[in-house]
Amino acid sequence: MKKLKNEKELLKQAIAAGMKYGEDRGVVEFEPTDSAAEKIEYIYRLLVHDKIIKPLPQDQISLLAMKRRLAIWASKL
Repeated sequence: MKKLKNEKELLKQAIAAGMKYGEDRGVVEFEPTDSAAEKIEYIYRLLVHDKIIKPLPQDQISLLAMKRRLAIWASKL
């Protein structure tokens, strides 16, 4: 797969937008002590559950793949 031009910035945007989405929906309250990996996994699973993004194939789920999927989602916001 081709690397996104500004993937780190897009990932930051995706985390911020995903946190806002989850909190506005009332399903989660993120704590300052939550790690970035926990936030990424929760946001990914929430967006897949709500059918906002397509799920990864079961054998390809990893933190890196979730980061990439969220960055692609953020690029379309």
